[in-house]
Amino acid sequence: MNLTELRQVAYIGDDYVRGPIKAVVLRLHALGYCEFRQSLELEEYVWAMNGGLVVLPYYGPWSWMNRQARQMVDQVVEAVYREFKLAPSVPLIPVGNSMGGCTVQLYCRYGKHPAAACSASAAPCDLFYSYSERPEVPRTLKMAFWGYPEPWDRILREHSPLHQVGAMPDIPYFFMHGNDDAIVHKEPHSDKMVGALRQRGFKVEYHQVPDYGHGGVLPAAVLQRKIDFVLENFQKR
Repeated sequence: MNLTELRQVAYIGDDYVRGPIKAVVLRLHALGYCEFRQSLELEEYVWAMNGGLVVLPYYGPWSWMNRQARQMVDQVVEAVYREFKLAPSVPLIPVGNSMGGCTVQLYCRYGKHPAAACSASAAPCDLFYSYSERPEVPRTLKMAFWGYPEPWDRILREHSPLHQVGAMPDIPYFFMHGNDDAIVHKEPHSDKMVGALRQRGFKVEYHQVPDYGHGGVLPAAVLQRKIDFVLENFQKR
């Protein structure tokens, strides 16, 4: 995949990067996302100004980081490092919200290129719970895993970060979840995932945001901390 082909399957924010590339920020999108990106969002802009190359693969709005999506993102990441002539030591930092918060964890688990850190906000972590959490979720999960030959419980286990904790890499994790989130409930998802990662002795930073639901304007201090967590894992030059 050359750079022209790469831009057909992913948004690459190289025009915004200032100075040498110090990290690849792999932005994985939320459920239902089907936009064609034209520019960076605020936090992405800050990362780019500090040497972060933001990459957003268009891996499918209902994919839940299924096997096909993992293969595609692997190829995108490989092409990014090759086309921009990046050393393997340049950190890869997956970042995502909502379904994207689930998929960044799964990509850290399964991706070919090791992640240096992971940032997950309002993340579904247990797809067994998600399946009955909202009435629209089952159709997306069925679509994502249609045709898989394994039993359904094995498929959900493969794609549930909470059920893959034993295989997660020992890297810094950032979790953020609103206390009033009625779309992806904090207690069965982030609370349990953070507890399981900490039980393994991993470094986990967890922000539980009062009076905050699923999306919207974050309190300034939380947003700043989310930005800084990623910056702290950039390559030092």
